Amino acid sequence: MNDTAHALSASGTFWELVERRAALTPGRPFLLQDDRVLTFGALRDRAERVAAGLHAAGVRPGTVVAWQLPTRLETVLLSFALTRIGAVQSPVIPFYRDRETGFALRESGAEFFAVPGTWRGFDHTEMAARLAAGLDRPPHVFEAYGALPDGDPESLPAPPSDGSAVRWIYWTSGTTSDPKGVLHTDRSLIAAGACLAHALRLSAADVGSIAFPFAHVGGPDYAVMLLLYGLPAVLFEHFAMPGALAGYRRHGVTVAGGSTAFYSMLLAAQREAAGARGAPEAPGAPIVPTLRLLAGGGAPKPPELYHAVVREMGVQLTHGYGMTEVPMITMGAPDDTAEHLAGTEGLPPPGMEIRITDASGAVVPCGVDGEVRLRGEAVCRGYLDPRATAEAFDAEGFLVTGDLGHLLPSGHLVLTGRLKDVIIRKGENISAKEIEDLLAAHPSVGDAAVIGLPDAERGERVCAVVVPRGGAAPPLGLPDLTAYLRGAGLAVHKLPEQLELVSELPRNGALRKVLKYRLRERFGGRG
Repeated sequence: MNDTAHALSASGTFWELVERRAALTPGRPFLLQDDRVLTFGALRDRAERVAAGLHAAGVRPGTVVAWQLPTRLETVLLSFALTRIGAVQSPVIPFYRDRETGFALRESGAEFFAVPGTWRGFDHTEMAARLAAGLDRPPHVFEAYGALPDGDPESLPAPPSDGSAVRWIYWTSGTTSDPKGVLHTDRSLIAAGACLAHALRLSAADVGSIAFPFAHVGGPDYAVMLLLYGLPAVLFEHFAMPGALAGYRRHGVTVAGGSTAFYSMLLAAQREAAGARGAPEAPGAPIVPTLRLLAGGGAPKPPELYHAVVREMGVQLTHGYGMTEVPMITMGAPDDTAEHLAGTEGLPPPGMEIRITDASGAVVPCGVDGEVRLRGEAVCRGYLDPRATAEAFDAEGFLVTGDLGHLLPSGHLVLTGRLKDVIIRKGENISAKEIEDLLAAHPSVGDAAVIGLPDAERGERVCAVVVPRGGAAPPLGLPDLTAYLRGAGLAVHKLPEQLELVSELPRNGALRKVLKYRLRERFGGRG
Protein backbone atom coordinates (compact mmCIF):
# COMPACT_ATOMS: atom_id res chain seq x y z
CA MET A 1 0.00 0.00 0.00
CA ASN A 2 1.45 3.42 -0.93
CA ASP A 3 2.00 6.14 1.66
CA THR A 4 -1.13 8.09 0.74
CA ALA A 5 -3.35 5.02 0.85
CA HIS A 6 -1.80 3.95 4.14
CA ALA A 7 -2.51 7.36 5.67
CA LEU A 8 -6.10 7.36 4.40
CA SER A 9 -6.73 3.87 5.83
CA ALA A 10 -6.32 5.40 9.29
CA SER A 11 -9.56 7.35 8.76
CA GLY A 12 -11.94 6.73 11.61
CA THR A 13 -15.18 6.97 9.64
CA PHE A 14 -16.37 6.58 6.07
CA TRP A 15 -17.17 10.27 5.81
CA GLU A 16 -13.68 11.24 6.96
CA LEU A 17 -12.29 8.97 4.23
CA VAL A 18 -14.53 10.68 1.63
CA GLU A 19 -13.47 14.18 2.72
CA ARG A 20 -9.77 13.33 2.73
CA ARG A 21 -9.88 11.75 -0.76
CA ALA A 22 -11.99 14.61 -2.16
CA ALA A 23 -9.44 17.10 -0.85
CA LEU A 24 -6.59 15.18 -2.51
CA THR A 25 -8.07 14.48 -5.97
CA PRO A 26 -11.44 16.23 -6.33
CA GLY A 27 -11.52 16.05 -10.12
CA ARG A 28 -10.55 12.40 -10.55
CA PRO A 29 -13.34 9.96 -11.48
CA PHE A 30 -14.71 7.77 -8.69
CA LEU A 31 -17.52 5.93 -10.47
CA LEU A 32 -18.37 5.46 -14.14
CA GLN A 33 -21.74 4.25 -15.41
CA ASP A 34 -22.67 4.37 -19.08
CA ASP A 35 -21.93 8.00 -20.02
CA ARG A 36 -22.12 9.34 -16.44
CA VAL A 37 -19.11 10.19 -14.27
CA LEU A 38 -19.04 10.87 -10.53
CA THR A 39 -15.78 12.44 -9.33
CA PHE A 40 -14.45 12.23 -5.80
CA GLY A 41 -15.25 15.91 -5.28
CA ALA A 42 -18.80 15.45 -6.59
CA LEU A 43 -19.24 12.43 -4.32
CA ARG A 44 -18.55 14.63 -1.30
CA ASP A 45 -20.65 17.58 -2.48
CA ARG A 46 -23.66 15.69 -3.81
CA ALA A 47 -23.77 13.18 -0.97
CA GLU A 48 -23.86 16.08 1.47
CA ARG A 49 -26.84 17.60 -0.32
CA VAL A 50 -28.64 14.25 -0.29
CA ALA A 51 -27.82 13.95 3.41
CA ALA A 52 -29.42 17.36 4.02
CA GLY A 53 -32.55 16.23 2.19
CA LEU A 54 -32.72 13.05 4.24
CA HIS A 55 -32.15 15.02 7.43
CA ALA A 56 -35.04 17.33 6.56
CA ALA A 57 -37.23 14.23 6.13
CA GLY A 58 -36.37 13.06 9.64
CA VAL A 59 -33.25 10.90 9.28
CA ARG A 60 -30.99 11.47 12.28
CA PRO A 61 -27.79 9.94 13.66
CA GLY A 62 -28.71 6.39 14.68
CA THR A 63 -31.88 6.24 12.55
CA VAL A 64 -32.17 2.83 10.87
CA VAL A 65 -32.56 3.20 7.10
CA ALA A 66 -33.06 0.08 4.96
CA TRP A 67 -32.43 0.31 1.25
CA GLN A 68 -33.02 -2.19 -1.53
CA LEU A 69 -31.51 -0.60 -4.60
CA PRO A 70 -29.65 -1.73 -7.74
CA THR A 71 -26.02 -0.84 -8.41
CA ARG A 72 -26.31 2.77 -9.57
CA LEU A 73 -24.61 6.09 -8.93
CA GLU A 74 -27.71 7.15 -6.98
CA THR A 75 -27.41 4.12 -4.70
CA VAL A 76 -23.82 4.96 -3.82
CA LEU A 77 -24.72 8.60 -3.22
CA LEU A 78 -27.57 7.62 -0.91
CA SER A 79 -25.34 5.25 1.04
CA PHE A 80 -22.62 7.86 1.52
CA ALA A 81 -25.23 10.46 2.44
CA LEU A 82 -26.32 8.16 5.24
CA THR A 83 -22.71 7.87 6.41
CA ARG A 84 -22.55 11.69 6.50
CA ILE A 85 -25.52 11.79 8.87
CA GLY A 86 -24.36 8.83 10.95
CA ALA A 87 -27.50 6.80 10.30
CA VAL A 88 -27.56 2.99 10.59
CA GLN A 89 -27.81 1.41 7.16
CA SER A 90 -29.46 -1.92 6.40
CA PRO A 91 -28.74 -2.75 2.74
CA VAL A 92 -30.94 -5.47 1.19
CA ILE A 93 -29.98 -7.33 -2.00
CA PRO A 94 -32.39 -6.13 -4.74
CA PHE A 95 -33.24 -9.68 -5.82
CA TYR A 96 -34.68 -10.53 -2.38
CA ARG A 97 -38.43 -10.78 -2.13
CA ASP A 98 -41.06 -10.88 0.64
CA ARG A 99 -39.44 -13.45 2.93
CA GLU A 100 -35.93 -12.02 3.19
CA THR A 101 -36.93 -8.37 2.76
CA GLY A 102 -39.75 -8.58 5.30
CA PHE A 103 -37.44 -10.28 7.78
CA ALA A 104 -34.82 -7.53 7.38
CA LEU A 105 -37.36 -4.76 7.89
CA ARG A 106 -38.88 -6.40 10.94
CA GLU A 107 -35.66 -7.41 12.68
CA SER A 108 -33.78 -4.15 12.01
CA GLY A 109 -36.69 -1.92 13.06
CA ALA A 110 -36.10 0.22 9.97
CA GLU A 111 -37.74 3.66 10.14
CA PHE A 112 -37.13 4.45 6.47
CA PHE A 113 -37.01 2.14 3.43
CA ALA A 114 -35.61 3.23 0.04
CA VAL A 115 -36.70 1.24 -3.03
CA PRO A 116 -36.20 1.59 -6.82
CA GLY A 117 -39.88 1.58 -7.79
CA THR A 118 -40.48 -0.96 -10.54
CA TRP A 119 -37.12 -2.49 -11.46
CA ARG A 120 -36.56 -5.31 -13.94
CA GLY A 121 -40.30 -5.95 -14.08
CA PHE A 122 -40.84 -6.20 -10.32
CA ASP A 123 -42.73 -3.56 -8.32
CA HIS A 124 -40.59 -2.96 -5.23
CA THR A 125 -42.79 -0.10 -4.06
CA GLU A 126 -45.85 -2.33 -3.96
CA MET A 127 -43.92 -5.03 -2.07
CA ALA A 128 -42.60 -2.47 0.39
CA ALA A 129 -46.09 -1.11 1.06
CA ARG A 130 -47.45 -4.62 1.53
CA LEU A 131 -44.67 -5.55 3.94
CA ALA A 132 -44.94 -2.26 5.84
CA ALA A 133 -48.67 -2.79 6.39
CA GLY A 134 -47.87 -5.93 8.37
CA LEU A 135 -45.44 -4.24 10.77
CA ASP A 136 -46.29 -2.67 14.11
CA ARG A 137 -44.03 0.28 13.27
CA PRO A 138 -44.03 0.54 9.47
CA PRO A 139 -41.12 2.38 7.84
CA HIS A 140 -41.53 5.43 5.64
CA VAL A 141 -41.12 4.08 2.08
CA PHE A 142 -39.57 6.29 -0.59
CA GLU A 143 -38.21 5.73 -4.11
CA ALA A 144 -34.53 6.48 -4.78
CA TYR A 145 -33.79 5.18 -8.26
CA GLY A 146 -33.32 8.49 -10.08
CA ALA A 147 -34.29 11.52 -8.03
CA LEU A 148 -32.78 11.74 -4.54
CA PRO A 149 -33.66 13.95 -1.58
CA ASP A 150 -31.91 17.33 -1.72
CA GLY A 151 -31.21 20.04 0.84
CA ASP A 152 -28.84 22.66 2.17
CA PRO A 153 -25.71 21.12 3.76
CA GLU A 154 -25.62 24.07 6.19
CA SER A 155 -28.58 22.43 7.96
CA LEU A 156 -26.63 19.31 8.82
CA PRO A 157 -25.13 18.50 12.21
CA ALA A 158 -21.41 17.73 12.45
CA PRO A 159 -20.33 14.46 10.78
CA PRO A 160 -19.99 11.40 13.00
CA SER A 161 -16.56 10.99 14.59
CA ASP A 162 -16.77 7.54 16.19
CA GLY A 163 -15.77 4.87 13.69
CA SER A 164 -16.36 2.07 16.20
CA ALA A 165 -20.13 2.62 16.47
CA VAL A 166 -22.36 0.05 14.73
CA ARG A 167 -23.75 1.77 11.64
CA TRP A 168 -24.26 -1.13 9.23
CA ILE A 169 -26.57 -4.16 9.33
CA TYR A 170 -25.85 -6.69 6.59
CA TRP A 171 -27.80 -9.88 6.07
CA THR A 172 -26.47 -13.41 5.65
CA SER A 173 -27.97 -15.31 2.73
CA GLY A 174 -30.50 -17.27 4.76
CA THR A 175 -30.46 -20.10 2.22
CA THR A 176 -31.29 -22.78 4.81
CA SER A 177 -32.84 -20.71 7.62
CA ASP A 178 -33.75 -17.14 8.46
CA PRO A 179 -31.04 -14.59 7.62
CA LYS A 180 -28.92 -13.13 10.41
CA GLY A 181 -28.35 -9.40 10.81
CA VAL A 182 -24.58 -8.85 10.90
CA LEU A 183 -23.38 -5.74 12.74
CA HIS A 184 -20.52 -3.74 11.23
CA THR A 185 -18.81 -0.47 12.02
CA ASP A 186 -17.11 2.00 9.71
CA ARG A 187 -13.79 0.79 11.06
CA SER A 188 -14.49 -2.91 10.41
CA LEU A 189 -15.45 -2.18 6.79
CA ILE A 190 -12.50 0.18 6.24
CA ALA A 191 -10.16 -2.49 7.62
CA ALA A 192 -11.59 -5.04 5.18
CA GLY A 193 -11.30 -2.68 2.21
CA ALA A 194 -7.73 -1.81 3.14
CA CYS A 195 -6.87 -5.53 3.08
CA LEU A 196 -8.22 -5.81 -0.46
CA ALA A 197 -6.41 -2.66 -1.58
CA HIS A 198 -3.11 -3.79 -0.09
CA ALA A 199 -3.24 -7.24 -1.67
CA LEU A 200 -4.13 -6.22 -5.23
CA ARG A 201 -1.23 -3.76 -5.65
CA LEU A 202 -3.35 -1.33 -7.67
CA SER A 203 -2.52 2.23 -8.72
CA ALA A 204 -4.49 5.33 -9.68
CA ALA A 205 -3.98 4.31 -13.33
CA ASP A 206 -6.18 1.21 -12.89
CA VAL A 207 -9.90 1.03 -13.63
CA GLY A 208 -11.93 -1.37 -11.52
CA SER A 209 -15.47 -2.70 -11.88
CA ILE A 210 -18.40 -3.45 -9.58
CA ALA A 211 -20.46 -6.11 -11.31
CA PHE A 212 -22.11 -7.45 -8.13
CA PRO A 213 -24.88 -5.78 -6.09
CA PHE A 214 -23.57 -2.74 -4.20
CA ALA A 215 -25.95 -3.84 -1.43
CA HIS A 216 -23.63 -6.78 -0.80
CA VAL A 217 -21.04 -6.29 1.94
CA GLY A 218 -18.47 -6.27 -0.86
CA GLY A 219 -19.88 -2.88 -1.96
CA PRO A 220 -18.27 -0.73 0.76
CA ASP A 221 -15.28 -3.09 0.71
CA TYR A 222 -14.61 -2.12 -2.91
CA ALA A 223 -15.51 1.54 -2.37
CA VAL A 224 -12.88 1.79 0.37
CA MET A 225 -10.26 0.49 -2.05
CA LEU A 226 -11.21 3.17 -4.60
CA LEU A 227 -11.06 5.90 -1.97
CA LEU A 228 -7.68 4.74 -0.67
CA TYR A 229 -6.01 4.62 -4.08
CA GLY A 230 -7.98 7.29 -5.95
CA LEU A 231 -8.93 5.03 -8.84
CA PRO A 232 -12.32 4.70 -10.58
CA ALA A 233 -14.62 1.74 -11.09
CA VAL A 234 -17.34 0.98 -13.62
CA LEU A 235 -20.78 0.19 -12.19
CA PHE A 236 -23.03 -2.44 -13.76
CA GLU A 237 -26.69 -2.14 -12.81
CA HIS A 238 -27.30 -5.62 -14.19
CA PHE A 239 -24.41 -7.84 -15.10
CA ALA A 240 -24.89 -10.27 -17.97
CA MET A 241 -22.60 -11.67 -20.61
CA PRO A 242 -21.74 -10.86 -23.32
CA GLY A 243 -23.46 -7.50 -22.88
CA ALA A 244 -21.16 -6.36 -20.08
CA LEU A 245 -18.12 -6.61 -22.34
CA ALA A 246 -19.05 -3.33 -24.02
CA GLY A 247 -18.83 -1.53 -20.69
CA TYR A 248 -15.48 -3.09 -19.89
CA ARG A 249 -14.07 -2.07 -23.25
CA ARG A 250 -15.58 1.41 -23.28
CA HIS A 251 -14.04 2.39 -19.95
CA GLY A 252 -10.78 0.45 -20.28
CA VAL A 253 -11.32 -1.81 -17.26
CA THR A 254 -8.06 -3.27 -15.99
CA VAL A 255 -9.41 -5.16 -12.95
CA ALA A 256 -12.60 -7.24 -13.07
CA GLY A 257 -14.18 -10.10 -11.17
CA GLY A 258 -16.47 -10.47 -8.19
CA SER A 259 -16.58 -14.20 -7.47
CA THR A 260 -15.86 -17.58 -9.03
CA ALA A 261 -19.00 -17.40 -11.15
CA PHE A 262 -17.84 -14.10 -12.69
CA TYR A 263 -14.45 -15.61 -13.60
CA SER A 264 -16.24 -18.51 -15.23
CA MET A 265 -18.52 -16.24 -17.26
CA LEU A 266 -15.59 -14.19 -18.54
CA LEU A 267 -13.63 -17.34 -19.35
CA ALA A 268 -16.64 -18.75 -21.25
CA ALA A 269 -16.84 -15.53 -23.27
CA GLN A 270 -13.12 -15.76 -24.07
CA ARG A 271 -13.55 -19.39 -25.11
CA GLU A 272 -16.49 -18.53 -27.32
CA ALA A 273 -14.44 -15.85 -29.06
CA ALA A 274 -11.46 -18.17 -29.40
CA GLY A 275 -13.69 -21.00 -30.65
CA ALA A 276 -14.95 -18.77 -33.42
CA ARG A 277 -11.32 -18.44 -34.49
CA GLY A 278 -10.77 -22.20 -34.29
CA ALA A 279 -8.53 -22.17 -31.21
CA PRO A 280 -10.86 -22.72 -28.23
CA GLU A 281 -8.15 -23.25 -25.60
CA ALA A 282 -5.25 -21.18 -26.86
CA PRO A 283 -4.45 -17.54 -26.01
CA GLY A 284 -5.83 -15.24 -28.61
CA ALA A 285 -7.13 -11.73 -28.98
CA PRO A 286 -8.36 -10.75 -25.50
CA ILE A 287 -12.06 -9.99 -25.18
CA VAL A 288 -11.12 -6.95 -23.03
CA PRO A 289 -7.75 -5.65 -24.30
CA THR A 290 -7.05 -3.55 -21.18
CA LEU A 291 -7.86 -6.30 -18.68
CA ARG A 292 -4.86 -7.51 -16.67
CA LEU A 293 -6.34 -8.92 -13.46
CA LEU A 294 -9.36 -10.87 -12.25
CA ALA A 295 -9.94 -10.65 -8.52
CA GLY A 296 -12.69 -11.62 -6.11
CA GLY A 297 -13.84 -14.07 -3.50
CA GLY A 298 -16.99 -15.21 -1.73
CA ALA A 299 -17.08 -18.75 -3.16
CA PRO A 300 -14.61 -21.64 -3.64
CA LYS A 301 -12.27 -21.44 -6.63
CA PRO A 302 -11.15 -24.71 -8.27
CA PRO A 303 -7.40 -24.67 -9.01
CA GLU A 304 -8.06 -25.58 -12.64
CA LEU A 305 -10.11 -22.41 -13.07
CA TYR A 306 -7.07 -20.36 -12.09
CA HIS A 307 -4.87 -22.18 -14.61
CA ALA A 308 -7.49 -21.89 -17.38
CA VAL A 309 -7.90 -18.12 -16.85
CA VAL A 310 -4.14 -17.52 -16.95
CA ARG A 311 -3.64 -19.84 -19.93
CA GLU A 312 -6.60 -18.81 -22.07
CA MET A 313 -7.26 -15.20 -21.10
CA GLY A 314 -3.65 -14.16 -20.56
CA VAL A 315 -4.46 -12.32 -17.31
CA GLN A 316 -3.63 -12.92 -13.66
CA LEU A 317 -6.24 -14.18 -11.18
CA THR A 318 -6.14 -13.47 -7.45
CA HIS A 319 -8.79 -14.92 -5.18
CA GLY A 320 -9.65 -14.24 -1.57
CA TYR A 321 -11.68 -15.46 1.37
CA GLY A 322 -14.42 -13.41 2.95
CA MET A 323 -17.93 -13.61 4.33
CA THR A 324 -20.64 -11.23 5.47
CA GLU A 325 -19.20 -11.33 8.98
CA VAL A 326 -15.64 -10.62 7.78
CA PRO A 327 -15.66 -9.12 4.27
CA MET A 328 -11.95 -9.69 3.68
CA ILE A 329 -9.99 -12.35 5.57
CA THR A 330 -7.25 -13.34 3.15
CA MET A 331 -6.41 -12.33 -0.41
CA GLY A 332 -4.08 -13.58 -3.09
CA ALA A 333 -1.59 -11.05 -4.45
CA PRO A 334 -0.47 -10.73 -8.08
CA ASP A 335 3.12 -11.48 -7.09
CA ASP A 336 2.25 -14.71 -5.26
CA THR A 337 3.47 -17.96 -6.79
CA ALA A 338 1.21 -19.78 -9.25
CA GLU A 339 0.98 -22.63 -6.74
CA HIS A 340 -0.31 -20.32 -4.02
CA LEU A 341 -2.70 -18.48 -6.35
CA ALA A 342 -4.18 -21.73 -7.67
CA GLY A 343 -4.39 -23.69 -4.44
CA THR A 344 -4.83 -21.20 -1.58
CA GLU A 345 -7.01 -18.27 -0.55
CA GLY A 346 -4.01 -16.01 -0.05
CA LEU A 347 -2.48 -14.37 3.01
CA PRO A 348 -4.21 -12.53 5.85
CA PRO A 349 -3.34 -8.85 6.30
CA PRO A 350 -1.57 -7.56 9.41
CA GLY A 351 -4.02 -7.62 12.30
CA MET A 352 -6.08 -10.59 11.07
CA GLU A 353 -5.53 -13.57 13.37
CA ILE A 354 -6.40 -17.01 11.98
CA ARG A 355 -6.62 -20.07 14.18
CA ILE A 356 -7.22 -23.61 12.97
CA THR A 357 -8.77 -25.73 15.71
CA ASP A 358 -10.05 -29.23 16.34
CA ALA A 359 -13.56 -30.00 17.54
CA SER A 360 -12.62 -29.09 21.13
CA GLY A 361 -11.25 -25.69 20.14
CA ALA A 362 -7.59 -26.64 20.56
CA VAL A 363 -5.18 -25.20 17.97
CA VAL A 364 -3.88 -27.83 15.52
CA PRO A 365 -0.41 -27.81 13.88
CA CYS A 366 0.37 -26.14 10.59
CA GLY A 367 -0.81 -28.28 7.67
CA VAL A 368 -3.50 -30.08 9.68
CA ASP A 369 -7.14 -29.50 8.74
CA GLY A 370 -9.48 -27.99 11.30
CA GLU A 371 -12.11 -25.32 11.75
CA VAL A 372 -11.17 -21.75 10.85
CA ARG A 373 -11.51 -19.13 13.61
CA LEU A 374 -10.89 -15.40 13.17
CA ARG A 375 -10.12 -12.33 15.24
CA GLY A 376 -9.28 -8.82 14.03
CA GLU A 377 -10.60 -5.33 13.27
CA ALA A 378 -12.41 -6.46 10.11
CA VAL A 379 -14.51 -8.97 12.07
CA CYS A 380 -18.12 -7.92 12.67
CA ARG A 381 -19.32 -6.89 16.11
CA GLY A 382 -21.80 -9.73 16.27
CA TYR A 383 -25.42 -10.15 15.27
CA LEU A 384 -28.71 -8.42 15.96
CA ASP A 385 -29.69 -11.49 17.95
CA PRO A 386 -27.45 -11.63 21.06
CA ARG A 387 -27.92 -15.41 21.24
CA ALA A 388 -26.42 -15.79 17.77
CA THR A 389 -23.49 -13.63 18.85
CA ALA A 390 -22.87 -15.77 21.93
CA GLU A 391 -22.88 -18.93 19.81
CA ALA A 392 -20.59 -17.51 17.10
CA PHE A 393 -17.65 -16.31 19.23
CA ASP A 394 -15.43 -18.38 21.48
CA ALA A 395 -14.16 -17.39 24.93
CA GLU A 396 -11.15 -15.57 23.44
CA GLY A 397 -13.20 -13.51 21.01
CA PHE A 398 -12.52 -15.54 17.88
CA LEU A 399 -15.35 -15.89 15.34
CA VAL A 400 -16.10 -19.58 14.75
CA THR A 401 -16.69 -19.73 10.98
CA GLY A 402 -17.75 -23.31 10.29
CA ASP A 403 -15.21 -23.40 7.45
CA LEU A 404 -12.56 -26.12 7.28
CA GLY A 405 -8.97 -25.65 6.19
CA HIS A 406 -5.32 -25.44 7.15
CA LEU A 407 -2.43 -23.00 7.13
CA LEU A 408 0.76 -23.50 5.13
CA PRO A 409 4.18 -22.65 6.60
CA SER A 410 4.12 -19.55 4.38
CA GLY A 411 0.98 -18.34 6.17
CA HIS A 412 -1.30 -18.94 3.18
CA LEU A 413 -4.73 -20.36 3.99
CA VAL A 414 -6.12 -23.43 2.23
CA LEU A 415 -9.88 -24.01 2.55
CA THR A 416 -11.03 -27.60 2.21
CA GLY A 417 -14.78 -27.29 2.79
CA ARG A 418 -17.44 -26.41 5.30
CA LEU A 419 -18.66 -28.37 8.28
CA LYS A 420 -22.14 -28.17 6.73
CA ASP A 421 -20.73 -29.30 3.37
CA VAL A 422 -19.03 -32.48 4.58
CA ILE A 423 -20.69 -35.65 3.31
CA ILE A 424 -20.68 -38.48 5.82
CA ARG A 425 -20.85 -41.80 3.97
CA LYS A 426 -20.65 -44.97 6.06
CA GLY A 427 -19.01 -42.97 8.83
CA GLU A 428 -16.31 -41.51 6.57
CA ASN A 429 -16.07 -37.74 6.05
CA ILE A 430 -15.93 -36.65 2.40
CA SER A 431 -15.17 -33.10 1.27
CA ALA A 432 -17.52 -31.94 -1.47
CA LYS A 433 -14.96 -29.32 -2.48
CA GLU A 434 -12.28 -31.94 -3.17
CA ILE A 435 -14.52 -33.67 -5.71
CA GLU A 436 -15.71 -30.37 -7.20
CA ASP A 437 -12.12 -29.25 -7.79
CA LEU A 438 -11.40 -32.44 -9.70
CA LEU A 439 -14.59 -32.19 -11.74
CA ALA A 440 -13.68 -28.63 -12.74
CA ALA A 441 -10.73 -30.01 -14.71
CA HIS A 442 -12.88 -32.50 -16.70
CA PRO A 443 -13.03 -31.38 -20.35
CA SER A 444 -16.77 -32.06 -20.60
CA VAL A 445 -17.76 -30.31 -17.34
CA GLY A 446 -18.82 -26.68 -17.54
CA ASP A 447 -19.95 -26.35 -13.91
CA ALA A 448 -20.42 -28.77 -11.04
CA ALA A 449 -21.65 -29.08 -7.47
CA VAL A 450 -21.35 -32.11 -5.20
CA ILE A 451 -23.92 -32.79 -2.48
CA GLY A 452 -24.73 -35.45 0.05
CA LEU A 453 -28.19 -37.03 -0.18
CA PRO A 454 -29.95 -39.13 2.48
CA ASP A 455 -29.39 -42.85 2.03
CA ALA A 456 -30.87 -45.57 4.25
CA GLU A 457 -27.86 -47.88 3.84
CA ARG A 458 -24.92 -45.46 3.76
CA GLY A 459 -26.23 -42.50 5.76
CA GLU A 460 -25.46 -40.24 2.81
CA ARG A 461 -24.54 -40.92 -0.79
CA VAL A 462 -22.39 -38.71 -2.99
CA CYS A 463 -24.25 -36.98 -5.82
CA ALA A 464 -22.53 -34.95 -8.55
CA VAL A 465 -24.70 -32.32 -10.24
CA VAL A 466 -23.06 -31.30 -13.50
CA VAL A 467 -23.63 -28.69 -16.19
CA PRO A 468 -22.07 -30.18 -19.36
CA ARG A 469 -19.62 -27.92 -21.14
CA GLY A 470 -20.93 -26.54 -24.41
CA GLY A 471 -20.25 -28.86 -27.30
CA ALA A 472 -19.38 -31.80 -25.04
CA ALA A 473 -19.87 -35.15 -26.76
CA PRO A 474 -20.71 -37.87 -26.05
CA PRO A 475 -23.04 -37.07 -23.11
CA LEU A 476 -21.52 -37.58 -19.67
CA GLY A 477 -22.32 -40.85 -17.91
CA LEU A 478 -21.68 -41.94 -14.33
CA PRO A 479 -19.23 -44.76 -15.26
CA ASP A 480 -17.11 -42.38 -17.35
CA LEU A 481 -17.17 -39.75 -14.61
CA THR A 482 -16.11 -42.14 -11.86
CA ALA A 483 -13.38 -43.58 -14.10
CA TYR A 484 -12.05 -40.06 -14.61
CA LEU A 485 -12.08 -39.36 -10.86
CA ARG A 486 -10.33 -42.66 -10.14
CA GLY A 487 -7.66 -41.72 -12.66
CA ALA A 488 -7.27 -38.37 -10.91
CA GLY A 489 -6.48 -40.20 -7.68
CA LEU A 490 -9.79 -39.87 -5.83
CA ALA A 491 -10.31 -42.57 -3.20
CA VAL A 492 -12.95 -45.15 -4.08
CA HIS A 493 -15.19 -44.37 -1.10
CA LYS A 494 -15.47 -40.74 -2.29
CA LEU A 495 -16.69 -41.56 -5.81
CA PRO A 496 -20.15 -40.19 -6.74
CA GLU A 497 -22.90 -42.78 -6.76
CA GLN A 498 -25.39 -40.52 -8.49
CA LEU A 499 -25.00 -38.13 -11.43
CA GLU A 500 -27.51 -35.48 -12.41
CA LEU A 501 -27.12 -33.37 -15.55
CA VAL A 502 -28.66 -29.89 -15.48
CA SER A 503 -28.63 -26.84 -17.75
CA GLU A 504 -27.52 -24.56 -14.92
CA LEU A 505 -26.90 -24.58 -11.18
CA PRO A 506 -29.20 -22.54 -8.92
CA ARG A 507 -27.35 -19.51 -7.54
CA ASN A 508 -28.14 -16.58 -5.31
CA GLY A 509 -28.43 -13.01 -6.58
CA ALA A 510 -25.36 -11.55 -4.87
CA LEU A 511 -22.08 -13.33 -5.61
CA ARG A 512 -23.89 -16.18 -7.38
CA LYS A 513 -23.08 -18.85 -4.82
CA VAL A 514 -24.55 -22.28 -5.57
CA LEU A 515 -27.71 -22.95 -3.56
CA LYS A 516 -27.07 -26.55 -2.64
CA TYR A 517 -30.21 -26.87 -0.55
CA ARG A 518 -32.23 -26.54 -3.75
CA LEU A 519 -30.24 -29.36 -5.33
CA ARG A 520 -30.84 -31.54 -2.27
CA GLU A 521 -34.56 -30.80 -2.45
CA ARG A 522 -34.67 -31.58 -6.17
CA PHE A 523 -32.61 -34.78 -6.25
CA GLY A 524 -33.01 -36.17 -2.74
CA GLY A 525 -35.81 -38.52 -3.76
CA ARG A 526 -33.79 -40.23 -6.48
CA GLY A 527 -31.16 -42.91 -6.07
